[in-house]
Amino acid sequence: MNILYTLNDKFVPQVAAGICSVCENNKEMDNITFYLISKEISETNKKKLIDFGKSYNRDVIIKELGDINQYFDFEFDTTGWNSIVLARLILDKFLPNEVEKVLYLDGDTIVRGSLEELWNTDLKDYVLAASIEPTVDKKRKNDLGLEKYPYYNAGVLLVNLKKWREEKVGKAILDFYKKNDGKLFANDQDAINGSLVGKIYTLLPKYNFYNIFYQYSYKFLKKLMNPVKYFEYEEFINCVKEPIIIHYLGEERPWRKGNHHKYKNDYIKYLDKTPWKGQNYEEGWNLYFICWDIFNFVTKPFPRIKI
Repeated sequence: MNILYTLNDKFVPQVAAGICSVCENNKEMDNITFYLISKEISETNKKKLIDFGKSYNRDVIIKELGDINQYFDFEFDTTGWNSIVLARLILDKFLPNEVEKVLYLDGDTIVRGSLEELWNTDLKDYVLAASIEPTVDKKRKNDLGLEKYPYYNAGVLLVNLKKWREEKVGKAILDFYKKNDGKLFANDQDAINGSLVGKIYTLLPKYNFYNIFYQYSYKFLKKLMNPVKYFEYEEFINCVKEPIIIHYLGEERPWRKGNHHKYKNDYIKYLDKTPWKGQNYEEGWNLYFICWDIFNFVTKPFPRIKI
């Protein structure tokens, strides 16, 4: 199994916790190779990551991104996000040709169970698989040509890299991004959705599980998806009961002081097994989370207010 992360030096502890969670919950898998596209990770952290992988008998291969502008023939605006977020659009340039399939995971994910079923997903004629993000703004969907199609979150992507290369999917995504003047609301995620309409295989929410799935009811999310078909109720409930990949999407992240994320302890559990155990929390969030909790309580009967 090949797993890809992109990261800078600031996000090393989070990715280390993610790697740990994969290793701890997939010990039965014979081969797992972690590929990291790095933006200026320190040599000390590189060595720690590689040695940590070896402690599980897993390879950690680090590829330096360099100047990302060299891969784009147009100017782009990442609207405040670090440009490392665009690296997944050019992932084929950093992985060996013999790698024909890869599971991309955002650095803010934690794995809680086996990835074998996900890894063995039959992608059929699809170039990649992802999980639906049902709360995306309707206008944004329409602007991307997704009136009758789901919008997908790109935090977890199972990629048929062989097909990606053969069909020059990376070029198609960049062409779409360029056509939109390098200015998209969600940058690479919008570019993936807009360029691959109808070509993305739908994964169950348990493989990219974030807070909306326990903050909003199934009925409400299904209504938001209309006219696109959503999951059956039983499928959805089973995912909520036992999510496999937690994605700490949004502001409520477990390394921020004062957060009450439902799966905060999962992150701490795996971080404490890494060389970054006891990493300091981000300060300055306490008041924000107090206000956030009050807001969620008051608006619970009126979920559309939060969309």
